[in-house]
Amino acid sequence: MKALILVDIQYDFCPGGSLAVPDGDAVVPVANRLQTQFELVVATQDWHPRGHGSFASSHGKPVYTVIEIHGAPQTLWPDHCVQGTHGAELVSALDRARIARIFQKGTDPEIDSYSGFLDADHQHSTGLADYLRERGVDEVFIAGLATDYCVKYTALDAAKLGFRAQVIEDGCRGVNLNPGDTEQALEEMKAAGVLLSPSPFSTGQRR
Repeated sequence: MKALILVDIQYDFCPGGSLAVPDGDAVVPVANRLQTQFELVVATQDWHPRGHGSFASSHGKPVYTVIEIHGAPQTLWPDHCVQGTHGAELVSALDRARIARIFQKGTDPEIDSYSGFLDADHQHSTGLADYLRERGVDEVFIAGLATDYCVKYTALDAAKLGFRAQVIEDGCRGVNLNPGDTEQALEEMKAAGVLLSPSPFSTGQRR
């Protein structure tokens, strides 16, 4: 069985948000059309407590500084997707009627979570993998924000967890903090066995 995973289509990642992905709102119509092609649709939602360890404001450092937390590199982000705020909500233009369940991530104040499946330390699960397996899902299609972070790590973890994983390129957009980040992410996913494809509704634009 196939499932569609919509990653972090939230106000803070769309134009006007605190961590806006360039052209991020362009994924919404693609996501809405894709949903009609799947029997099961789920979504992920970045859901950080205030003062999260990935926030630059929590460390008194400039945004996008890279520090080490628990022995691993951590990019420090603007405060974003704080629990209970408007920025953390899924955008209203996203059709939610077909979304069976929303999986929240990044809830541990000390550990970031780009992946929709596991925290960055790979010690804590969101429950998404078990949910999919219980419903007989063996193949996942992924769209959302952002290609070079949460989409990438969700796809990589899906592959590691034994799902056939495919990323819908025109249903994603990248942050591109550094030039070429999105292209590098796509190559990493391909090397891990993740398939890349346009949606059936592609207009020729991607990422």
